[in-house]
Amino acid sequence: MNKGDLGNMMKQLQKMQARMEEIQAELEKTEVEGTAGGGMVKAKINGKLDLLEIAIDKEVVNPDDVEMLQDLIVAAVNQAKQKAQEMQASQMSQLTGGMNIPGLNLPF
Repeated sequence: MNKGDLGNMMKQLQKMQARMEEIQAELEKTEVEGTAGGGMVKAKINGKLDLLEIAIDKEVVNPDDVEMLQDLIVAAVNQAKQKAQEMQASQMSQLTGGMNIPGLNLPF
């Protein structure tokens, strides 16, 4: 590999790093929602997998069946998390042109 090739590769890596930082900023601003119980429990997560909000309909709150509410919350959060992970994968695919590059993951 000559110096010109190495310099070109370094420029490409710098562009990729800058785009990765842009993607991270975009993901932090992007929100996805997961629901459970027919929409009675909603969880909102950003693209960095931070839980932002939980909304629970009053009708699903039953002191005699707390376990059901807990299950609905877990289901809503997991659904939102799945959507956020799919969004991350899609963004990474755009960055890498669909190539699977081992070790190149979003750092969160």
